[in-house]
Formats: sequence, structure tokens, C-alpha cells
Amino acid sequence: MPPGKPGRPSEADVPDQVEGGQSDRQLLEGPQSRTRELAMLFRASRDFIRGFRTLHFVGPCVTVFGSARFGESHPYYETAREVGRRVSQLGFTVMTGGGPGLMEAANRGARDVGGLSVGCNIELPFEQAPNHYLDKWITCHYFFVRKVLLLKYSYAFVVLPGGFGTLDELTEALTLIQTGKIAHFPVVLMGREYWKPFLDTCQRMIEAGTISAGDLDLMLVTDSVDEAMAHIEAKAVVQFGLTRKRRPRPSVLLGEKATTPAPAAPSAPPPVRS
Repeated sequence: MPPGKPGRPSEADVPDQVEGGQSDRQLLEGPQSRTRELAMLFRASRDFIRGFRTLHFVGPCVTVFGSARFGESHPYYETAREVGRRVSQLGFTVMTGGGPGLMEAANRGARDVGGLSVGCNIELPFEQAPNHYLDKWITCHYFFVRKVLLLKYSYAFVVLPGGFGTLDELTEALTLIQTGKIAHFPVVLMGREYWKPFLDTCQRMIEAGTISAGDLDLMLVTDSVDEAMAHIEAKAVVQFGLTRKRRPRPSVLLGEKATTPAPAAPSAPPPVRS
């Protein structure tokens, strides 16, 4: 430990696991030395504090989940971008996992219309970088910290096609709503055909008695952005009585800064598809 700071481990006290986004792997390797365990706890706490300070002033959010692997030429990229635009026009801040693909598209849509765009990025071994359409972001060491932040500030969740990570985020939100850990915020799945196998699995769970038939009502599945926005307005804005008001003022004494959206980007022509 550094001299003069007994009991206060730094990241340097935990060799190797920070490099290349290995924090989660080292955390999950079982019991370790007390120094390492305390250092990991310190790092996770620091991630939470940085996340709370960064996102405290962004206002009510809608979190958009989706694949990092779909580029600008993919049809769902434009869907995600339109979702970002429309969510911003409802008065929400657009929050994503901060990475590329459909996350980038949703953040870009918010930027298109001058809305606020934020992200909770994750440190990965292959160095996922924050996309270029974020007004504010935090990069987390741990997935569990990131998931808490993505859920904590949101009044609705829009889930576009994605892989294991997207499915994990979707089922986390559904579990918290189902068990009453968070309020019944709207969950919208975009892409009927893509999500059909997931819904078929849910139906088998109902038949087996592992979930209730009413649990399907926790989700709206649609191909229509108009329907998605109407659902969010009815189930989030109206149901929770959200109104437009000033965001909390940052404290100069605490070194806090206000969050303001970047200027709207000029409209770009849609990509040419063969």
C-alpha cells in the first residue's frame, strides 16, 4: 500500500486485473487476498460514485438496448436512430450502453434533434470505446455497476435486436418489474420477427408454470415506432405524472457541472442499399 495511506488500497494494489478490461474476470475468480478484495470493493464503489455524479443532472431517461454489431447499413440502425429522435422529442434523455451499433444509432438520433444523449460504457478486453454521439458518459469496470446505472435513471426501456448482452439487460429489467423491485415501467421490444423465438420461449414457460400468463403484459412487441412512442407516453409520461421542469442545479462546491446537449447534427441522407 502507498506509504501514509493505511487501509486505502489503490488500483495499483491489484495488479493485472485492470488491464484489458479484466476486472469482472478477476472479481469472479473466487476468494482472494483481503487486500485485493478490498481494492475491488473500492473500485466498484468508485464506479458507482462516478456514475451517480455523472448522471444526476441528466433528467428522466429512456434506455435503449441493442446490438453493438449492427453497422450503419443495417436496417435496424435507422430504426434505432428514429427511436432516439422520438424519445428525445417526448422530452426524455436517451441513455444507451454507450458503444457502437444500435447504441450509437439511438444516441445519434437524440443528437439529430438536439436532445440529450448519455451512455454507460463498459471496459472490455477488446476495448469498446464510447461512440461519438454522447453528451456525457461513464466507462464502468464492472458489468453489474453498468446495469444498475442503465436501470436507475430510466422510466422506460426500448429493446432492439441484440445478442447475449441485450437479452441479459432485457431479462434484468423484466425480473425487477415482475418482482416489484422497480415500478411497472414500459418495456418495448422492437422487431416482431426477431423477438418471436423469445416470446415462444416465454409461452413455454407459461405452460410449464414458471412464469404467469400476465407476465407477457410486461412487454409491448411492435414494429412501429409510432406505437412504441404512444405506449411510452401513456405508460411512463402520463402514468407517472412526468412534467417538464428544470433539472437540479449542480453544486459548485462539489465540482459538479451542468449537462447540456450538443447542437443537433445536420440531417444526413440515408445510406444507399443495394
